[in-house]
Amino acid sequence: MKPLGRGACGETVLLRDDLIDRLLVCKKYAPSSNLLKQELYANFLREIKLLHEVNHHNVVRVFNYFVYPDKHAGYILMEYIDGMNIEEHLRTQPEAINDVFRQALDGFAHLEQCSILHRDIRPGNLLVRQDGIVKIIDLGFGKRIQASTDYDKSISLNWWCEPPNEFSIDTYDKSTEVYFVGKLFEKLIQDLGIEEFKHSALLEKMCKRDPVERIGSFADATNELLIKRADDIDFSKEEHEAYLHFANAVISHVSKIMRGTRYTTDLDVIRAQLEAAYRNCMLEPQAPDCAPILRTILAGAFHYKTKGFQTWTLLAFLRLLRSAPVEKQRVVFANLHTRLDAVPRYEDFDFDDDIPF
Repeated sequence: MKPLGRGACGETVLLRDDLIDRLLVCKKYAPSSNLLKQELYANFLREIKLLHEVNHHNVVRVFNYFVYPDKHAGYILMEYIDGMNIEEHLRTQPEAINDVFRQALDGFAHLEQCSILHRDIRPGNLLVRQDGIVKIIDLGFGKRIQASTDYDKSISLNWWCEPPNEFSIDTYDKSTEVYFVGKLFEKLIQDLGIEEFKHSALLEKMCKRDPVERIGSFADATNELLIKRADDIDFSKEEHEAYLHFANAVISHVSKIMRGTRYTTDLDVIRAQLEAAYRNCMLEPQAPDCAPILRTILAGAFHYKTKGFQTWTLLAFLRLLRSAPVEKQRVVFANLHTRLDAVPRYEDFDFDDDIPF
């Protein structure tokens, strides 16, 4: 349909698939320098791998890919984001700054939970759809963190702000990502003269050059943001009891969680899966197997006890989710994740009386 732009590793075009009546973005591997064609191809392949590891509404979706290693050629088919970059969006809708900030933190928190560093944080890599949904794009310089040595700063991009102190020791870790996202929003707020921003104290902690003084992770940042917003949210006695009964049931059934297992954060997905789990056991006093319930919350491997999950507990929790606004639902799952954080983690399956999923 039309060209969309190009980066260090390739150029992107807008395609239309008439068969499914859908617009798609195709990123073709076409490095800006032929001298780096072989070296940058590894970045291109890594981007494909990283995109297949993430599943979050604030991160661009990948649909398919085609690679030809012997020719150093390849293509990635991704979702088309009908919108503009974050700077253009906030220039026209400065009042959206707080929602955009929250969504960006949620998206980067998901990447962090997947042990992925983006490493190329700039306005052009955060897009906002026409319906206001933020999308993080371009993991061409992304990196999967598996060991402490992976935090070594192996790239030096043309950073648009003063670098953090850890650059002096060639380190780029999750706290560094927090710094650059913070500096990005700080710059946008200053350049656009935005006065509606409500989270200046958190942003200031994100922008500390010294990592010792800086907030250490997106998980900490999103929790702090949620706590501040939760001050204005009241739970009735019935809602509180519905949450407690469900959380207690989950904690009593999950005995161990494999390290690397993530929490599902898409509220629409969670509700739909819980509704389906309830329909399949609504006539029973207990769920025959609580795995479908637990899988709505835990994305990965864990050990669990199959029996004893009361159906009324699930129903009461679903009624809470059905009636609660999004902000209240986020508070509910933030508290549930805090409870699950205390469950023991393990590296490999060590089979016992529990059933490993």
